[in-house]
Amino acid sequence: MQVNDRHPTTEGRERVTLVPESLDDLWHLTYIVEPGDLVSGDTTRRIQRNDDDMRDTGGEREHMWIELEVEDVEFAKFANRLRVGGVIVDCSREDQLDFHHTLNLEPFEELEVEKVWKPDQNDRLTEAVEATENPDVAIATVEEGEAYVHTVAQYGTEERASITGPTGKAAWGDGARPREELFEELATVLARMDVEAIILAGPGFTKQDALDYIEEHERGLADRITTVDTTGVGDRGVHEVLKRGAVDEVQTQTRISAEADLVDELTERIATGAEVAYGPDGVAEAADFGAIEQLLVLDERLRAERGDEGEWGIDVDAVIETTEQKGGEVTVFSGEFDPGQQLRNLGGIAALLRYRID
Repeated sequence: MQVNDRHPTTEGRERVTLVPESLDDLWHLTYIVEPGDLVSGDTTRRIQRNDDDMRDTGGEREHMWIELEVEDVEFAKFANRLRVGGVIVDCSREDQLDFHHTLNLEPFEELEVEKVWKPDQNDRLTEAVEATENPDVAIATVEEGEAYVHTVAQYGTEERASITGPTGKAAWGDGARPREELFEELATVLARMDVEAIILAGPGFTKQDALDYIEEHERGLADRITTVDTTGVGDRGVHEVLKRGAVDEVQTQTRISAEADLVDELTERIATGAEVAYGPDGVAEAADFGAIEQLLVLDERLRAERGDEGEWGIDVDAVIETTEQKGGEVTVFSGEFDPGQQLRNLGGIAALLRYRID
């Protein structure tokens, strides 16, 4: 994420000029932009005309600059865009004021966001800027007869390839392909990916055989690979890689593994009856006592509580502010990851405490 300009406006608001550089950056903006904010950028809009020639076409699309008062935000991962909908409050064509419009934001398109910035939203913006410097990572998991390739992004892990081949150290015969063909296809997939680091993982010796093949046939690719032992492949293998911190060695700010560590400590404390609080009421009470060492809150729940869909009987922003004022740290979890899903099952908010309060 690029931050090209930032300046105060009125009533405690700041106007920030941003250029998202990746799908990750658009995902971050999903949890920064919220109803009531002002978002502006270049767009196209269908304009109705009164002349006879245009009556049957529904109007022409024209390029224009638009500023919206935001009503809704949607991260469309598979469309590679962020949709921001709302009412036009400023525009390069005055006749379009007060109409509804949707800005379809894509990477490398400049936009401006004016809002009262909350501390966690500033933290998220900083994280997005810092993440630009981190290498992209692929995780390849392989065992006899199958291989999988996933990418690691801040919005989650995504499977990019599933490859099957013969089991055992097969040679030609009985119509089976040699296992080297599995390695060849894996190497081809990895070579096509625009990543700076690759983690090759799996059980047994198959991953080393795969690495030996890559070293012989794709020397440049092999230089980007590190190996990790796991008991499984596919999603299970990827989870093990993240848990072992292997991604952190090449991507120091990996959101996923940090959240996994926190939720593991949370569940362990719950199991042993140690210093912990979970659920909105329990966490709010702990914040009032100044007992929170680490606050864990789910991004989707945080967004809902700040909008019209809130169900908690607490002021979540007050809890965050109190936690930080009394020396605690705040981590906003992604609902896309398994740790976030575990936090969702505990009510969407929890805290690691300095001491018990009951």
